Amino acid sequence: MSEEALTETLPPIRHWPAVDPTGTDFDPVLADLMREGPVTRVQLANGEGWAWLVTRYDDVRRVTNDPRFSREAVMGRQVTRLAPHYTPDRGAVGVLDPPEHTRLRRSVAAAFTAKGVERVRERARGMLDELVDELLQDGPPADLTATILGPFPIAVICELMGVPAADRHAMHTWTQLILSSAHGKEAGEKAEREMSAYFSDLVGLREGSTAEDVTSLLGAAVGRGEVTLEEAVGLAVLLQVGGEAVTNNSGQLFYLLLTRPDLVERLRSDRAIRPRAIDELLRYIPHRNAVGLSRIALEDVEIGGVRIRAGDPVHVSYLAANRDPDVFPDPETIDFSRSPNPHVAFGFGPHHCPGGMLARLESELLVDALLDRVPSLRLAVPPGQVPFRKGASIRGPAALPVTW
Repeated sequence: MSEEALTETLPPIRHWPAVDPTGTDFDPVLADLMREGPVTRVQLANGEGWAWLVTRYDDVRRVTNDPRFSREAVMGRQVTRLAPHYTPDRGAVGVLDPPEHTRLRRSVAAAFTAKGVERVRERARGMLDELVDELLQDGPPADLTATILGPFPIAVICELMGVPAADRHAMHTWTQLILSSAHGKEAGEKAEREMSAYFSDLVGLREGSTAEDVTSLLGAAVGRGEVTLEEAVGLAVLLQVGGEAVTNNSGQLFYLLLTRPDLVERLRSDRAIRPRAIDELLRYIPHRNAVGLSRIALEDVEIGGVRIRAGDPVHVSYLAANRDPDVFPDPETIDFSRSPNPHVAFGFGPHHCPGGMLARLESELLVDALLDRVPSLRLAVPPGQVPFRKGASIRGPAALPVTW
């Protein structure tokens, strides 16, 4: 087939602006793209050119688990993307392919297994109880984000990472600058350099450690020559920053619950459904804006009836996959009895979020503590007056005003 004929058969390029939906509204542009077909072409606000967008559940899982689609090949290319600045370090875990990616993830795997996460459960519950004690003592009204949903995930990820409590505030400040484009490229890059320098010192001090926290595991792996200090630091930064995504996710979760009293009543009247309900909320809540890191096809591959050529960039949407009606009947409905519920809220394949179990644990603890200890918890303002973050890759309320 001639190049001209091939060009004629390509679907049109759809411009996908950064729309910043509020609340738990689903991105209307993504909804349109899903209706257009399983594989479309998009151009986002930054980067260059266009990329394929894959939205069906089975196709998303296939692309993210297929070695013919490479993260490493993105390096040095300005693929169309949401983020205004994109400067991944060569060798960073997010842009590695197996087997190097597998080697690096293995160094911290023990901290994120069910056993590793259970290690921090009681400490996490204790820290959360202290925060709720303070909330109740200070009395209403309160900003649930500032008092609970912000400090709690910071405390938990710092506990898992082995970051001393005295350094939590600095970690939070750096993370906010790294995650948001609102402060500009220079501020984000400076924060990342400062966090990297911090972890370089901390990991370096723990090269002979036998402790189970992440920086100790990384220090020991560096000491054994399994990973370099630079690799360990890059992974530590990624995990620390990722740990705070729970703040935004849980902010959306409680915004949703506090605007749907019928859901709260079910969770209060039947504690046994809470774990399954949290999985359904994780499936339903649109936790990010647009799409994240892309992949590059290393050879021609057919996906969803479309031939993706070697060298083409490909984005997948986990949000769209979680609304695929072939896998999740009536996907726009929140169904606490949905079973099975094989959602991909934490990704899929080698690059799935390592902190998925930890995030689920935190969500369970938050639902238990706030629903049981603050039974009359409700929004202090109309739903439309809750301010949501602008210009952030991870969606969530900037504040969640509540009373009881």
